[in-house]
Amino acid sequence: MAGKGGYGNPVAVSDLATEILDPVLRKRAGISIGLVQSWEEIVGGRLATRTRPEKIVWPRRMHEDDPFEPATLIIACEGSAALHLQHETGEIIGRVNAFLGFRAVGRIKIVQKPVNLAEQRRKPQLRPLTEPEKSGIAKTVGLIEDDGLRVSLERLGATILGSRKPK
Repeated sequence: MAGKGGYGNPVAVSDLATEILDPVLRKRAGISIGLVQSWEEIVGGRLATRTRPEKIVWPRRMHEDDPFEPATLIIACEGSAALHLQHETGEIIGRVNAFLGFRAVGRIKIVQKPVNLAEQRRKPQLRPLTEPEKSGIAKTVGLIEDDGLRVSLERLGATILGSRKPK
């Protein structure tokens, strides 16, 4: 099977799976793989192991002219973490909206149920970044004024580059 680059150019299976699954997830759950994969960056390690985004429910619009209303993010949560999640909903809404790039989510609905621990993978060992990679990340996010967002994006960039083979 030829990847994006044709014969002889390997393509990561995860990239192919993302291309196939992302449109399905968007249509069925209104959620992107990027949001699911970045969940730990959004909610933090403490909540990421006990919660997961389930779907985004958009309000029904009767006419095209109806004003835009933000959606509800449904989050599956283990019972003991529900109180922590509830206290952080405002911050999580802000982080999700920053991740998505617009005010997509206006509220969170918590659904208590077991979060499958089999889905949680051990963090892969990341290789150290080269100086050009570090400076490239810093240059890319350097103009972002919000310190928290800039640091989160730097970590995300380091994780992505650190999981790839060096060029």
